[in-house]
Amino acid sequence: MGSMEKPHAVCIPCFAQGRHINPMLKLAKLLHFRGFRISFVNTDFNHKRLLRAQGPNSLNGLPSFHFETIPDGLPPSDVDATQDIPPSVLLLAKLNDDGPRVTCMVSDALMSFTLDASQELGIPDLLLWTASACGFMAYAQYRSLIDKGFTPLKDESYLTNGYLDTVIDWIPGMKGIRLKDMPSFIRTTDPDDVMLGFAMDELERARKASAIIFNTFDALEQEVLDAVAPMYPPIYTIEPECLNWLDSKEPNSVVYVNYGSLTVMTPQQLIEFAWGLANSNQTFLWILRPDLVSGESAILSPEFVSETEDRQVLTHPAIGGFLTHNGWNSTIERVYTMICWPFFAEQQTNCHYYCTEWGVGMEIDSYLKRDEVAKLVRKLMEGEKGKEMKKKTMEWKLTAEAATTGPNGSSHLNLEKMFEQVLL
Repeated sequence: MGSMEKPHAVCIPCFAQGRHINPMLKLAKLLHFRGFRISFVNTDFNHKRLLRAQGPNSLNGLPSFHFETIPDGLPPSDVDATQDIPPSVLLLAKLNDDGPRVTCMVSDALMSFTLDASQELGIPDLLLWTASACGFMAYAQYRSLIDKGFTPLKDESYLTNGYLDTVIDWIPGMKGIRLKDMPSFIRTTDPDDVMLGFAMDELERARKASAIIFNTFDALEQEVLDAVAPMYPPIYTIEPECLNWLDSKEPNSVVYVNYGSLTVMTPQQLIEFAWGLANSNQTFLWILRPDLVSGESAILSPEFVSETEDRQVLTHPAIGGFLTHNGWNSTIERVYTMICWPFFAEQQTNCHYYCTEWGVGMEIDSYLKRDEVAKLVRKLMEGEKGKEMKKKTMEWKLTAEAATTGPNGSSHLNLEKMFEQVLL
C-alpha cells in the first residue's frame, strides 16, 4: 500500500432484515471516519430498501464510501446456500481489479464463507456478531448440549412437560440458565435439524477469524465476555454509537410496543395483546407491521380502534416501558424497562438476562392472556417492581454512557486496540 493510499475495507452484512444490516452500516461509518475506504456490499433488494428508508440521495456524496450490490436469489431449497455465494467472491476480485486493493474484510458472523476468500487474499477478516454476547455463548454450547443428551428432544411432549426448566449449570459465565433460556433451535426432535447444524457450523468457523467484534459494551456482559475470550480469536466490544437514551421531557409516560422485523403471531395473540394493553389504562404506542400476523394482515378490530382512538399517541421518545420480542438491536440502542415476549433464536437468552441478570425486564407467560398483559403493563408503569426496574435502567444508562462516550470509554478503547492489533 502506498504511503498516501487509504486502507480499503469490504463490509459484508448478513443479507437479512435490519438487525444485521444496521449494526454493520454503523461500524462501516466508524471505519470511514478513521480514514478507511469502504465498499459496503448489499443485495439488490436490501440496497433498494435502504434507499427507500433513508432517501434517494442518502448514499451520495462520500467518494470513499461506496455501496456495491450482488444479485438476490439464494435458492430456498438449498440448505447450504449461505456457505458459497459466488457473486460476492467475484465482486471481491472486481474491487481489487478496479480500484485500491482490498486490505481487510468485515463480515457478519453468519457470513463466515468470506473467511475462505480473505485467507486466499492474505488479508484480515473480522466477524461482526450483531446479537448479544450471551446469545453467542449459548450457541457455542450446542455441541455440548447434543453430546450430553439434552437435545434433540426425545419427543414433542418435552416442550410442555417441564423438561425445558432444567438448569444447565456447567456453562462458564452463564449461571442459572435453563434449557428454555437457550436459543430456540434446541427445541427440536430432529437430529439433522438445519438451524441446529447451521449454528454449530458458523460458531466453529468463527474460530478462524482474525477477530470477532461484539455489538455490546463490556460492563453489560462482562462475565460472559470473559468466558468467551479464551475460546475464540481476539474479541472486541464496540457499541457503534452512544446509546439513544430517552429525553427528560415527560419521562416514563408511554409504553412502546414493537416486535421487530421478524416476529409473527397468531390472530388470537394479537387480540390478547391489544386488549391487554387497552385494559391496562396506560398510554401506549404500538408499531404494527403489515405481516405481523401469520398469514393475515395485522388489522385490529373496529371495536378496539373505537375504544382507543382518543388516547394520546406521542411521536416523541417519552417512553417509560417497552413491550418487546427481545431482539438485540431493540435493546442495545435504547434500553428501557421491558415486558418480554421472546419469539425465537437467542431472544430467549436475551430475555433471561434482561429479567435476571440486568434487572430491567418481566417475562410474559407463553400462554398469552390479555389479563396478564394488562397486569404486567400496570406493574411496569405504576408498581414497585416497575420503579425498581426504572432505577436499574438509569444505572445501566450511566454505565453505557461511560462505555460509549469519551476517549476512555471501553468501546473507544477497544476500537483503538482493534485498529492497532488487527487492521493497521
